[in-house]
Amino acid sequence: MLSVADLKKGTKLILDGDPYVVTSFDFVKPGKGQALYKCKMKNMISGSTLDRTYRSGESFEPAGMDERDMEYLYKEGTHYTFMDQQSYEQVVMEEDAVGDAKNFLLENTKVAVLLFGEKPIGVTLPNFINLRVTQTDPWLKGDTSGSDSKPATVETGYVLRVPPFIEENELIVIDTRTGEYSTRVKG
Repeated sequence: MLSVADLKKGTKLILDGDPYVVTSFDFVKPGKGQALYKCKMKNMISGSTLDRTYRSGESFEPAGMDERDMEYLYKEGTHYTFMDQQSYEQVVMEEDAVGDAKNFLLENTKVAVLLFGEKPIGVTLPNFINLRVTQTDPWLKGDTSGSDSKPATVETGYVLRVPPFIEENELIVIDTRTGEYSTRVKG
């Protein structure tokens, strides 16, 4: 069991049968009375947030989460299919559970899938991923208008800002945590 004193940002716990993650946490000690712990939590399945205040001494059940290495196989409608690297079992996730990771998923990409019980509820991508630019405007030599970036579409359909020297069919490195251009792939 987790006590209120164990709560901090990123702590995962069970509340009303659902897994929640603490997104912000404040400790308040009024002049008189018991200390209070104010928490903002996000439901890891539905994405809804809630604010709760707890008194010292309360306890929680830790969320039994399991993270497994999987490989992204394919998308069918709004369903994404992943395969466990050890057991070769396939799991299907809804687009909502995949979240922004869908912008960077190519077939055969190795990811970590977060499971609550046996239900997949989240995807963790590698920090950097290589994607090919499929569409961008050409760079006009001598263009000194001051813009230091231009929009580019990568093979997953994601649009981001890249430096003006990036051309179509170039392989670029994208930081999946921010969704921003990192560098060109050398070679």
